[in-house]
Amino acid sequence: MNFVGGGECGDLFRNFAWDDSPLGVPDTWPVELQTLVNVMLGSLQPMLMVWGPAQITLYNDGYAAMCGNRHPAFFGHPFRELWHDIWDAVDPIISAAYAGQGTSMDDIEFIMHRKGYAEETHFSFSYTPVRDQAGVVLGMFCACSEITGEIIVRREQKSLHEKLLQIFEMSPAGIATLGGPDHIFEFANEEYYSMIGIGRDIIGKSVAEAVSEVVDQGFIDLLDTVYKTGEPFAARAIPVELNRGPDGEKQKRFIDLVYQAMRAPSGDITGILVQAQDVTERLAEQKHRELISHELGHRLKNQLAMVQAIASQTLRSAENLDSARKILSARIGVLSAAHDTVIQGGLGTSTVHKLVNQMLEVHDDPMASRFTVSGANLRVGSRPSLSLSLIMHELATNAVKYGALSVPDGKVDIRWHIIGEAKDRFELVWTEIGGPEVAVPERVGSGSRLIKAGLAGAANGRVDILYDARGLRCVISADLASFQQEH
Repeated sequence: MNFVGGGECGDLFRNFAWDDSPLGVPDTWPVELQTLVNVMLGSLQPMLMVWGPAQITLYNDGYAAMCGNRHPAFFGHPFRELWHDIWDAVDPIISAAYAGQGTSMDDIEFIMHRKGYAEETHFSFSYTPVRDQAGVVLGMFCACSEITGEIIVRREQKSLHEKLLQIFEMSPAGIATLGGPDHIFEFANEEYYSMIGIGRDIIGKSVAEAVSEVVDQGFIDLLDTVYKTGEPFAARAIPVELNRGPDGEKQKRFIDLVYQAMRAPSGDITGILVQAQDVTERLAEQKHRELISHELGHRLKNQLAMVQAIASQTLRSAENLDSARKILSARIGVLSAAHDTVIQGGLGTSTVHKLVNQMLEVHDDPMASRFTVSGANLRVGSRPSLSLSLIMHELATNAVKYGALSVPDGKVDIRWHIIGEAKDRFELVWTEIGGPEVAVPERVGSGSRLIKAGLAGAANGRVDILYDARGLRCVISADLASFQQEH
């Protein structure tokens, strides 16, 4: 028999000591073995033959590369000797072939020591029984390929894909991938579901079907343009109406949005990567901060104007510089305390009760109170609250100097309520009882002028001071809405 070609393994066939082999010399081989050997030597695909009861191993150059350091020493030897380290896994397959049952696998994994160290290997193969004319199995023929590198690359790609998915899932932005010209949802992370409304079934559906409310808002046209041109689309705070309310009703949201084309290795566009972040709350917070900043600036101007007015009134009527310093210091102290009350809990948190109690801390003795207080729990705007604090401080200071609080048995009654047919006016009444006989002052001091200036920021305000001989009575009133309004 002539062995044609076959490269290195062809030389092995031609030079092998077949006289000492269980197979005998090639001229005596059955026609099936001779034919398959020549087919094997002429093929570039790795091929193997296991023949006869001794399971002698024959192979071509393609298969020789899989044998590692065991080639060529184990050529022409029993199959078990060649693959002794994986024999427990191979034996059932080769035994099945000798029993007439073929086996085919796309991927079988072994831990081999063919190069002197343990390594993971993968193969695709088919074991086919070879029969004679009578149907008796003579041996086994195998066409195979080593796919170790392919499997490792596939595994690395899978690992990378899983890492990317994990990154997408952890992203604070909503991320989705759309496939094909119809923009079919292939993936969406939790944040994306949260943005469009949790509970939607979108994977495998087109954007037009899964998020139908965006069709008439022009987003499908944008996706079509990106898919056709490959040019990305980006927009900040773009308004979108989404059916994401508790009952599926529409909500207007503001979204930072990016559409980017995804391409195959060939460069063809295969889909679109969507990155979207709901910035509705952030914009609202930013607007609120701007409002607060404007409000603080406005209040600071009002505060400075009030300090300027207090200083001007005090200096004009003070008897001397030392007296002016003390009066001005006290008035600014009251103004500061009132301002603290205004900002303690944010906008709109001052109440008449707070301002009255603040005045009592300065002018009353809690162990033997000389004040009676009653009134509704009314909110006060920032500017009127500063004025009301100063007015009550001036009234209390005058009462200590000249009025009811200048004598041991004198008292002050403070009460406030809402008046008017439409219940649309605030009124506070300060009444002094049990003090010295009251007379109209000969001159009007800065304190009286400050009292009569009324409530800053409140419309239709009035301050009436009644010098009743039995005790001073001061009535302060203003439009309720403007009294409570933030300026």
